[in-house]
Amino acid sequence: MINSKLPKVFYGGDYNPEQWDKDTWNEDTRMFKLAGIDTATINVFSWALNQPDENTYNFEWLDEIIDNLYRNGIFICLATSTGAHPAWMATKYPDVLRVDFEGRKHKFGMRHNSCPNSPTYRKYARRLAGKLAERYKDHPALVVWHVSNEFGGSCYCDNCAQAFRDWLIDRYKSLENLNSAWTTSFWGHTFTDWSQIVPPNALSEHFAPNRTNFQSISLDYARFNSDSLLACYLDEYEEIKKYTPDIPVTTNLMGAYKPLDYFKWANYLDVVSWDNYPAADTPVSLTAMRHDLMRGLKDGLPFMLMEQTPSQQNWQAYNSLKRPGVMRLWSYQAIARGADSSLFFQLRRSVGACEKYHGAVIEHAGHENTRVFRECAQLGRELQQLGDKFLDARVESRVGIVFDWDNWWAIEYSSGPTIDLKYVDEVHKYYQALYDLNIQTDLIGVDTDLSKYDIVIAPVLYMVKPGYASRLEKFVENGGTFLTTFFSGIVNETDKVTLGGYPGELRSLLGIWVEEIDALFPDQQNRIVMKQALDGLQGEYSCNLLCDLLNTEGAEVIAEYGTDFYQGRPVVTKNSFGQGHAWYVASSPDQDFLKGLMGHLAASRQIEPVLQTPNGVEVTRRTRDGRSFLFILNHNGQPETINLGNIQGVELISNKQVSKLLEIPAKGVLIVAHD
Repeated sequence: MINSKLPKVFYGGDYNPEQWDKDTWNEDTRMFKLAGIDTATINVFSWALNQPDENTYNFEWLDEIIDNLYRNGIFICLATSTGAHPAWMATKYPDVLRVDFEGRKHKFGMRHNSCPNSPTYRKYARRLAGKLAERYKDHPALVVWHVSNEFGGSCYCDNCAQAFRDWLIDRYKSLENLNSAWTTSFWGHTFTDWSQIVPPNALSEHFAPNRTNFQSISLDYARFNSDSLLACYLDEYEEIKKYTPDIPVTTNLMGAYKPLDYFKWANYLDVVSWDNYPAADTPVSLTAMRHDLMRGLKDGLPFMLMEQTPSQQNWQAYNSLKRPGVMRLWSYQAIARGADSSLFFQLRRSVGACEKYHGAVIEHAGHENTRVFRECAQLGRELQQLGDKFLDARVESRVGIVFDWDNWWAIEYSSGPTIDLKYVDEVHKYYQALYDLNIQTDLIGVDTDLSKYDIVIAPVLYMVKPGYASRLEKFVENGGTFLTTFFSGIVNETDKVTLGGYPGELRSLLGIWVEEIDALFPDQQNRIVMKQALDGLQGEYSCNLLCDLLNTEGAEVIAEYGTDFYQGRPVVTKNSFGQGHAWYVASSPDQDFLKGLMGHLAASRQIEPVLQTPNGVEVTRRTRDGRSFLFILNHNGQPETINLGNIQGVELISNKQVSKLLEIPAKGVLIVAHD
């Protein structure tokens, strides 16, 4: 569990009492009790209040808040408030201000506004974290630390330029190595002194944020930027751990957030936490994939849902309300996929500024007689009733999908073959097929141990890092099933092409080589014609985006292209390698094909769906100590009937014995505990 002081699913969220008077504080605690709220995240953006000038620290207000909340049965997720530096710091020490992609030095304002390589910012952020940890180290209310808030963005100032050079010296050791890795002989870019290297932005190598003339330097700057922000986190983490080694420390991640390599960050998070803000039209499978990615960052350990909205967001183009039941449904979706908390932004709506229309447990009406509050209170009661029944339970999966930030950056910095290739979209297509089949799936990194999986899928594995090809070969040799796709095995970790024919280091494993890649226009398609029928797959399917023109070197041809000058050439292959098989899908297929193929692969490894359910009914299972907890979530607008088969157990919310046929209401949730 996150902290044994609170042995249940944490329930509450971000609270900003500094925006309100003391009478409102008292009314808030009254309503928190009604809603079953037991956790408050505080001090998120209070640096200016905590430190009004360079030498003064003021924590008396925070003492009062923490003591008052704890007296009322509410535990504290204590933030360090370093997500936005105070105005006095920007005025006195302009090195804290970022320089943006266009080369403009910013003034004070917004948030995420601090240069991660500013000596001033780093010094004062570390100092503040240490003072907070020293002051509250023994407070019984403290259950988790929250460093900064939603780390993100980038900077291109002179401090960052020098830090980038230092980072490169550490990585490459010599200019000779760097020039070779970056292919600087192209366009006469050879460097003869480290000082000649400048950050890649609109003033140097980029002609758009995602379009660069030199992919290698831009890729390394993405790595450097992620590492720079991680260093800021670690400054505070280390200071906190001096005083509270046993209190977990986290920072709120943002799902598939492109600028930060979360697999690297996860090594330094005691518990992963993230903020979930799907739009009304976001596919529920995409939200599920993001939950599974957060769970996968720490090899399947439970995570925290740090933020979601009780009703509506304020920053999307169309901020629709969550319909009745949806907040509860989506909260349980997170729990079903490994969350041991359900926290909101925010507990009371702000009275002004840009988030005053962001939803809250306590709306601007200021009382409990609202639909939103009633729904929040219902969920609060249920989570109190459920207690610790499934805390620390794991989601067990035999299928892993590889997700790699370096690969993402490199693919979308590529100057070809198509601007429409989006890494997350291709990963989601394979994930969605498994989601629709109710086959539990982990999102894994390139360093994840593969031995516990029967099937590993690596969509668009463009970059093959050192040693990864041999790890995949060992996995398949030992009986595993591996699948990858078009535009894979192209480059090494510095974005340098592996010569000798694509897919480079994967060529022997896959038993193919690719000689050309055709890019299709958005309105173009080709066809996948099955050469041999597989379980659930026969006839023809559509494909688009890219088409690899490949030759087999021992691989069996499963399907061929149906049109264009490469009609009749392989599009899906299967290669026997040791005791296992390696599959290659040379284009981007339609969803019917992928669902059929994923079903075939799962059946071939005796991987059964968690449950057979109607479309729109999501199901997943968490297990602990030999006991299973089956979560059934109805995303449909009408009731559905579920056949539990041989499962007999207790539905935990209603506390009723269940078996065989079970009805679940529209937007409903069932949790069945069984042996």
